[in-house]
This record gives sequence, structure tokens and C-alpha cells, in this order.
Amino acid sequence: MLQVDKQLIAERKEQLELVRQALKQHFIGIDKIIDDLIGYIQVWYLMPELLQRPVIVNLWGMTGVGKTDLVRKLVRALGFQERFAEIELSNIDQTFWHSSVSSILDKRELHDSRPCILLFDEIQRFNTIDLEGKPLAQSRFMDFWSLLSDGYLTRYDQEVNDIDNFLGRYFWERKRKKKRLEAGEEPESYDHYEPYISSYDLLSFKKTLNLDIDLESLFDLPENELVNLLLNAKKKKTLYEPINHAQTLIIVSGNLDEAFSVARDAAEADVDADIFHAISSKVTLMDVKNALLRKFRPEQVARFGNIHLIYPSLRKQDFQALIAREVRRIQQETATRTGIQLSVDPSMEALIYRNGVFPAQGVRPVFSSVTDILEVNLSNFLLQALTTEADKVALSYDSTHKQIIAEVGEQPVKLAFEGRIDQIRASNQAAVTANISVHEAGHAVLYMVLFNLVPMQLQSRIANSYAGGFTFPHQIYRTKQTILDMIKIFLAGGLAEELLFGVSEASIGRSQDREEATILAIDYMRRYGFGDAFQANYVMEDHAHRMKKEITDTEVEHMIAAQVELARGLLQKHEVLLIELAQKLSLTGKLEVQMIADLAKLHGLVVSVQNEHYLHVPAYDTQLDSANLSVGNCS
Repeated sequence: MLQVDKQLIAERKEQLELVRQALKQHFIGIDKIIDDLIGYIQVWYLMPELLQRPVIVNLWGMTGVGKTDLVRKLVRALGFQERFAEIELSNIDQTFWHSSVSSILDKRELHDSRPCILLFDEIQRFNTIDLEGKPLAQSRFMDFWSLLSDGYLTRYDQEVNDIDNFLGRYFWERKRKKKRLEAGEEPESYDHYEPYISSYDLLSFKKTLNLDIDLESLFDLPENELVNLLLNAKKKKTLYEPINHAQTLIIVSGNLDEAFSVARDAAEADVDADIFHAISSKVTLMDVKNALLRKFRPEQVARFGNIHLIYPSLRKQDFQALIAREVRRIQQETATRTGIQLSVDPSMEALIYRNGVFPAQGVRPVFSSVTDILEVNLSNFLLQALTTEADKVALSYDSTHKQIIAEVGEQPVKLAFEGRIDQIRASNQAAVTANISVHEAGHAVLYMVLFNLVPMQLQSRIANSYAGGFTFPHQIYRTKQTILDMIKIFLAGGLAEELLFGVSEASIGRSQDREEATILAIDYMRRYGFGDAFQANYVMEDHAHRMKKEITDTEVEHMIAAQVELARGLLQKHEVLLIELAQKLSLTGKLEVQMIADLAKLHGLVVSVQNEHYLHVPAYDTQLDSANLSVGNCS
């Protein structure tokens, strides 16, 4: 029966709570992830003896959200550095690498039954099926799946081979010694034939047999006693039994582009971080499992278990808090190293945000931009402050004149500076921006007309080497009508260009819009059966939109052509709104939501402003209640 040490458990509970608070102080925007992680590992940390199989926790999210760093900080806070391995598996056959998890754990002295932490990072690279869903030929790390399944791993073959080789040498030399004795040879003449035991052998035996003996005593152990230990182990078959890793905490981490693909579709440096957060927050356990099924076989996906912690991207306030924390760090370091008091105006933090926040890339670009914008330029001002014996430096940014303004003591200093991303945005040519503004205004006008919603974001000038823009919609619940309306909206950008600039000067910016419209039309006809002429499902294969299904192509073409005419008619009806919206957008490159709403209302459109979590869905509940009431009244 297991003995419970209540005092030890209480101490570990207190330590775990301290770890939780320390992690929350270090990381920004992932408090729930930290709470869930601490909750899932609680039994493993408090009393691992209770476990019958390893605890498996999966961490999924876009790059730069802190998955790997969270695990490393957790390991350090728990004091498990010596019982931790960070492993990246690969299905590429390279003979000079390890080919099994057992060999890696053996090398790091973790292949035993004692508590340890294993991080299998970037697991998406270890795919076992190809893009077409066909199994890949594999010979490496196949024991990873056994570890996830029941926690048992076979011993590293070399361990048993080393013991067998030593015993073989020992008995062979003893036999030769006996023959020489029988032949009358003096012992001194054959002493050099005795088997040699290296320090490597002894350390290997200690690990393999899990001997509770210190190294000094092990080196002093007579050879015959060591042989007896090995023989007894072989007799009990313990050398050949798999090792039970029930007390191992297994953390699997990865970036699943398939699950987070929606959040990667737009110009990531310019899309509002709160929109990215809202989209990534909608990723569910089923999305993760579906993404895993594109990389692993179903029975392998099952072995990951059901503990999946899904990181959303950071919110705007999280990035702002991160920048503010980095500024405080620099202020403290400046005061400690130089004695100079540094003050930083919010305009500097806004400059860092504009040029350092890429919502889909996490925190790494922010740290880089803090260095590039603040620390590098600060060094010049500090040098001047030290040479003039000034005891304070104040920094701000003048966006109009593109200057960092510093007050070194009482002396003002100006430094010409423009953020790298600001430079790219400013490089967009006026004529191209005008073209893009009309295109995006076309999308926005029909979005407001058909859904009575103001787009979450409307932009025609982005930080990209190629000029571009985007109109960010809300989540739209798909129905027969909303699919048709979404097709019109996708087509409206190119049609708006034709309406204002003429057909011959319409740009090729419509290409992706047409692809999206065509996919929707194919789904409308082939998958959902909304076309009256075709009621069979013609997309029974994975890559539906690559299939050559000529049987419905004519109907799809006719349907899209009809939506083109309807969309063109709506744009012509609201042409004045289209022109005014495009003109305002072209001037600024971006319009605030409320400004768009006010303009739409001036032109007679009833629109609402909804946040990034809004779902546009028919009032099915009200309709159902009405149906029930009608039935009740009839009875």
C-alpha cells in the first residue's frame, strides 16, 4: 500500500502555487494556459507514484506565443533541469542521429522509471503520412508511439549488448585461465588475459541495473560480485523487460498551420491583433484533431490523448503590456548602469507597436523592434548625457516630422528616424493605393448592403513589398443565402474597379477573390446540394476543389455569372457611397470602423458595428419558438 507523506504533499502544493505565480509574472496573455497546465500536472508533481501511465499534455499555437519557453521556465521553476530532455523528432533517415526515443533517453540518463519531463517540440515535422494521406515509410522513432500509448519503452539494445559482451569476455577468460592452470602455467603469465572493465562499462551497468550505490563504491566492487549482480539480473529477466515511464510528464508541442490557417490569410503586420486573437480563440479541440489527421494516422492521433491546450494569438493589450514591460526593463537597467533617469513617452511605445507587432508571429518581432528602435538609438543619447553630466533623458516621437526627440538634461536633441514597417507603408504609390482603395471599397459596400455589418477592418495600404489591402469580415454562419452573398462580396472588388475605372483598366487584384468565389460556388453545388439539378455529393475525396467534376462545372459557371450581374447591379445602386468610401480610404490607407458606419448611414444604409467575436447567424431560435407556439395554438 502506498504511504502518503502529507507534509511533503503540502510542501509540493505550496511550491506548485509559487511556480504558477512566477510563470504568470513572466508571461503575458496566457494566464489560462498556465492555470490549465498547472492543473493537469498536479497529480504528477504531488504524488507520481499514483500514476499508471504517463501524463501527456499537448500545447498548440502559432509561432512565438511562448510554448517552448513556458515548458523551459516550468522545468527550471520545478527544479527538474537534470531530469528534463527537449527532443525534436525527425522522420528523415540520418544514420548519425538517434533512431529511437530509447536511445535518446539512455544517452541523457532518463531511461528509468523515475519522474522526469520530456518535451517533444515541433512535433508537426514528424509527420507519418504525406499530403495525399498515404503512409510514409518509417524506421525512426517508432517507439515514440509506444511511449504515448502505455508508457512502456524497450531498453536501449546497446545496454543489454554491453552486459552480454562483458559476461562473454569474463567467462571466456575464466575458461582460458582454468586451462592454463591445468596445464601448469604460472598465474603471472596469463594475468593480462583477464577482461578489462572500463569506467564506461561500470556507469552503464549502474544505470541499466538501477543500482543504489555510489560511484566510488561501484569502482571498488570486486569483479566476481559485479558478475553475480549481472547474472541475477539476467536470471530474473529484468534486463529484457520494458521500462515503465508511468511517472514521466510528456509535453508535446507544435505549430499546426492547418488549425490556425484562417489567422494567416491576411496581411499580418496590419491586421488588428484583437481580430487575430478572436479568430485563433475559435480554434477548438476538433480543429486540432483534424489538423493532426493531416499529418498522422488515426490510431496515432488517438495516442496524443485529449489534453490539448490551444494558445490564441496575443491581444492588442497584451502586446502593449509587453512593450511597456520592456521599456521599464530598459529604464531600470539604464538607472543601474549609468545613474541616468530615463523617461519614455507613449509616442515611442506606439512607434514600437506599429513596427514590431506581427500578430501571427508572436513576441519575437516585438523584442527585436524594442532593440532596433529604443535601445540602439538610446545609446547615442546616453553617451551625450554622460559626457555632459546630465542626469536624465526623456524620449518621444514626432510622427509628422519622423524624428525621435530627446531631452538630454535640459538640452533638446532631434534624431531623424522612421520605422522600417512605416517606411514600407509609406512607399505605396498614390495611384496604386487609389486602385486598391476602390477594390476594397467594393468589398466593403456589398458587405454592408448584404449583411448590414461594418467590416471589422478596412485597409488599402499595408506593410508589404507588394501593395495590397484587405476587408476583414466577421464570422458568417454558412447558409444557402449567405454563400451566395459571400460570392457577390468576393466578386465586388474587381467589379468596383470596372465600374469606376472601366473594364480595360481593371487590375489583376481580383485573382484570389475569384478563387475564393469559385470554391464557394463548387461547395454550394457539389458538397451542400443547394443546386436543384444536383443532389448527389460530388466531393467524396479530400481535395475536393482539385477534382475534375465536369458534371457540375457548367452549372457552377452559370451560377457565378448570375452573381456577377447581381453584384454589379448593387454596386451601381450604391455608386456614390462606393466613390466617397474609396476616396477617404485612399487618403489615409485605413478607415476606422465608426467612420465607415457614419458614412454608410449618410447614404441610407442601416448597419451595425460588432466586435471581433460576433457571429452573423439567422435567428433560428426565434423561428423555432414561433413554430412551437403556432403548433400549440393550432391544437
